[in-house]
Amino acid sequence: MEAESEVIKEKIHTEPILNDPRYITLLSIIVLLFTLVFWWCFSRRRHLRRSVLLTGLSDSGKTLLFVRLSYSQYRQTFTSMKENIEEYITSNNALRIVDLPGQERLRNKFFDQYKSSAKAIVYVVDSVTIQKEIRDVAEYLYTILLDSVVQSNCPQFLILCNKQDQPMAKGSQVIKGLLEKELNLVRVTKSSQLQSVDSSQSNSSSYLGKLGKDFEFSHLNCKVEFAESSANTGDDDNPADMKALKDWISKL
Repeated sequence: MEAESEVIKEKIHTEPILNDPRYITLLSIIVLLFTLVFWWCFSRRRHLRRSVLLTGLSDSGKTLLFVRLSYSQYRQTFTSMKENIEEYITSNNALRIVDLPGQERLRNKFFDQYKSSAKAIVYVVDSVTIQKEIRDVAEYLYTILLDSVVQSNCPQFLILCNKQDQPMAKGSQVIKGLLEKELNLVRVTKSSQLQSVDSSQSNSSSYLGKLGKDFEFSHLNCKVEFAESSANTGDDDNPADMKALKDWISKL
């Protein structure tokens, strides 16, 4: 009887609290505050991603583009062995331009270091040598596009077809077609290698584009844009053609 009496007393004391409007209001405020804190942390995390990464193979012109963006002048540049960083102010944002080394033994290390801070990625392509280097260009691009951090954060992505001032340069639409064809081949090779290592590996988690369809940039979750540029001129009276790149950055 005493046990039943205790249960009844506890029920009597608990039910009014649960039905008390003040309790419900307090609980609602706590939930609201938790939600606001969560979104503040999420927004802050997004805000911290303010880097524009210049990446691509060596000799594609990344460092000269970096100099042109940062200092608005021509300077003799050399193959980068470390990153170059400079603040870049637009009408909308205070960004950070990061020029990453393109050498094969360095590029993955530096990309891994900065990819989490990337608000945008500019993949620079040498428009003159693209056909000769198409496999290397496509394989590195494939690695970046399939990177788990890139897929999660989905930064703005631009493939910049550089050195358009040279006679043998291919246009951006031609380069887009070349890359789509080569990425299709790289995807088959990489998927086969993955299957040979672990046949239980899920295709959806390690496959670029859509299963059963030839690769197209339009199939990606993150939007990939193309633009053309030319920075390789020492004549400051005849400015380099970087309008498309600057316009794209200004919209970030």
